[in-house]
Amino acid sequence: MARQARKKAALAGRNDTRVPLNRERVLRGAVAVADAAGIGSLTIRSLAQELGVKPMSLYHHVANKDEILDGIVDLVFSEIDLPVPEGEWRSEMKRRAISARRVLKCHPWAIPLLQSRTTPGAATLSHHNAVIGSLRGAGFTVEMTAHAYALLDSYIFGFALSEAALPIDGPETVAEVAESMMLLVLAETYPHLLEFTTEHVLQPGYDFGAEFGYGLGLILDGLERAATTSGAPRQ
Repeated sequence: MARQARKKAALAGRNDTRVPLNRERVLRGAVAVADAAGIGSLTIRSLAQELGVKPMSLYHHVANKDEILDGIVDLVFSEIDLPVPEGEWRSEMKRRAISARRVLKCHPWAIPLLQSRTTPGAATLSHHNAVIGSLRGAGFTVEMTAHAYALLDSYIFGFALSEAALPIDGPETVAEVAESMMLLVLAETYPHLLEFTTEHVLQPGYDFGAEFGYGLGLILDGLERAATTSGAPRQ
């Protein structure tokens, strides 16, 4: 009897400390599954296993997998810094772009999903509204705002996708990967590739990610020049 009482008390203690299941916990669990093994690994069963619950219990908080995808996309958008309405537009677009790239490095599975959902959540809508509001507040016309937003996102998402696909994991792995590839390259057949690799990629401190700031600066410069033809942005 005493042993059974102790066992019951121990189980009760565990139940008391268990985090209750709710929609936010379900969605954050889904993000954890996707971060660990990619979006293809996210199923109701794998999510239930991550949370330590039975699969059917998830349906008390989310209707189906589509709702889960909508929710985790919204969570990713919520992690990206929003432009400040009163801020200078170039600084705000740069800050937002750097933040978006950082977030997408943490959640590379989200890159193809960010623009694909047809039922966006509050964080997604707030994000788009803030970016558009920053550009419009700076004096961009509606048309130039559309050009600027499309160009910036194409660059940010495209760079993030390229970065995620590279067979390197940080600057310290560049030399190993590049040198192994160069063993297959004949100087007389691919002279420009060989020159680029040896004189740039294999130089100490090379980091593909450093190209992001350079390209972003060119885009912002170009947008500023283009906007003068339709109404100069206010600084």
